[in-house]
Amino acid sequence: MGIRVAGLTKHFGEFLAVDNVSLTVESGELVAFLGPSGGGKSTILRIIAGLETADAGTVSFNGQPADHLHPSARGVGFVFQHYALFRHMTVAANIAFGLRVQGASRRRQAERVTELLELMGLTGLGHRYPSQLSGGQRQRVALARALAPEPKVLLLDEPFGAVDAKVREELRHWLRKLHDEVHVTSIFVTHDQEEAFSVADKVMVIHRGRLEQSGTPDEILDHPRTEFVARFIGEANVFETRVQGGAGPVGALRIPVEGIADGTPVCLVVRFYDLKFWRDDQGCARVVRMTTLGDRVKVEAQIDGAGRIFSQFPRRSSLLHGIEPGCRIHIEVTLSRAFMTGTEDGAIETAADC
Repeated sequence: MGIRVAGLTKHFGEFLAVDNVSLTVESGELVAFLGPSGGGKSTILRIIAGLETADAGTVSFNGQPADHLHPSARGVGFVFQHYALFRHMTVAANIAFGLRVQGASRRRQAERVTELLELMGLTGLGHRYPSQLSGGQRQRVALARALAPEPKVLLLDEPFGAVDAKVREELRHWLRKLHDEVHVTSIFVTHDQEEAFSVADKVMVIHRGRLEQSGTPDEILDHPRTEFVARFIGEANVFETRVQGGAGPVGALRIPVEGIADGTPVCLVVRFYDLKFWRDDQGCARVVRMTTLGDRVKVEAQIDGAGRIFSQFPRRSSLLHGIEPGCRIHIEVTLSRAFMTGTEDGAIETAADC
């Protein structure tokens, strides 16, 4: 089922939680709402589900208005962050709950519960109670309960936020596999970039109640349209400067900026992987610290006349040859993005070296 949201606005008292948001989720897509906490992601999800009422705007399923429909009539399965399982019910009874509400026969309930226990990797656990399960198992029961009535849309509000890092990683892979098998249109809320990029077909970045950008994980990472997206997504160096002579000076490092008039204040965003360092006694920066992070090395350097700059390289990269704390280095910026400060203009991509 396709979902269309148009002009959605929602206030909580004086607080504007959702600010004129419009978006489209195609049938069968797995979409992530990504952004910092308090940005409006969960509110949009709850309005789609019918758990909140918008002040303005519309929600449509397959082109048909859904705003007047009760949550139970929308064909939506909702999974909460903290499971919301019935503690006094067994796993099987929890999963069958929605089917009982629909009036399904006991035979149909039993067949569907058996099918979902197998699909979720919970075979043999139907007689247990939620307190007898691990966090990851409880989250899978919550998903099974949402899927039991065969919803047309599956909505998940930070579904893995209540489990530890190892279990969260396993659940990510499991959710992607599950989606590929059942093909139900799905939206999940997260503030975890790795989670969004590793699971979703499409990522929608939401900040201060607004949709900043929508696209594939690669599009969001490599072609940010706003300064917020460029700063928020991935690891990046951010420099505030003014254009001088067609470049953005950052101490001794000058990054060309095309199409922006001299004197204009700009924000330059340079991702860690868009930098090259090599040892050079006449270079424009000095290495301050090198930190091993598993299979990568993070290098921190001080630019002459400016602040710090960071990059990361594979541990065995030739670019690390001869580099050590205290040495001088040459810096090449293979790609940077310039945003005019205080405007909605898109990014201008440039490159430079010093």
